[in-house]
Amino acid sequence: MNSLFPKEKITFNLPDADIEYYPNFFDVIRANELFEKLKNEIPWQQDNITVFGKTHPQPRLTSLFGNEGKPYSYSNIVMQPNHWNPLLMFIKNEIEETCNENFTTVLLNYYRDGKDSNGWHADNEKELGRNPVIASVSFGAERFFHLQHNTIKEQKLKINLEHGSLLIMKGTTQHFWKHQIPKTAKDIGPRINLTFRIIK
Repeated sequence: MNSLFPKEKITFNLPDADIEYYPNFFDVIRANELFEKLKNEIPWQQDNITVFGKTHPQPRLTSLFGNEGKPYSYSNIVMQPNHWNPLLMFIKNEIEETCNENFTTVLLNYYRDGKDSNGWHADNEKELGRNPVIASVSFGAERFFHLQHNTIKEQKLKINLEHGSLLIMKGTTQHFWKHQIPKTAKDIGPRINLTFRIIK
């Protein structure tokens, strides 16, 4: 990475949150290449999810990679990690250089079209520790990322996550805010998102 050209960084002035956004973390050529490789080389799966006693297929495909023996569970789904591969190690190293963190795990989401989504939630699973750092990199179609404060209802934000962008959430963000990727009726192509995290 060429430190002569620091990457453009946007920070948001929000209460109880620490969020940074790098719109062009990977340039278009690199982002295109990574998107195609991720689409074709990752073992995607579709788990069932149970919400309010009803079980249905999760509205996106997922995959988990990480360090030996650190499963990750959310919404009553327990995922066992695949071993890191060179493709994910490359992305992880680039992100760690900017975040100054050492991530143990990456959860990948594949949104096949605008009907695939991710409902309101916080990344507050106990195995992530007290103030987790979540680094989220996006490839493919742009999607809106909605944030909403838990108690101050007028505090909300929409970020358009661009192809090759990096979003970092840290500090107390997961205690006070929830986020989602809503469905869209727009005719849009697929998007792949990788959320790097540290499982304690």
